[in-house]
Amino acid sequence: MVAAICQAGWMLASADILEGRTVTSFFAIKDDLTHAGAIWVDQEVVVDGKLITSRKPDDLPAFIKAIIDGLK
Repeated sequence: MVAAICQAGWMLASADILEGRTVTSFFAIKDDLTHAGAIWVDQEVVVDGKLITSRKPDDLPAFIKAIIDGLK
């Protein structure tokens, strides 16, 4: 499992693992992620297989729940 919140999406783009994956992030890096091949959506948390992404600290409750659910 890989989980990223806020600007951590930049690491995913650098790792070249976003092609065709649905993700979210802090809005300011939306263009960077879409240019890396991601499908960006504005949701508090997105689960795409073993990839979990979230937008901002306000979304931490949903982000942590998704991580816990992914570990089950």
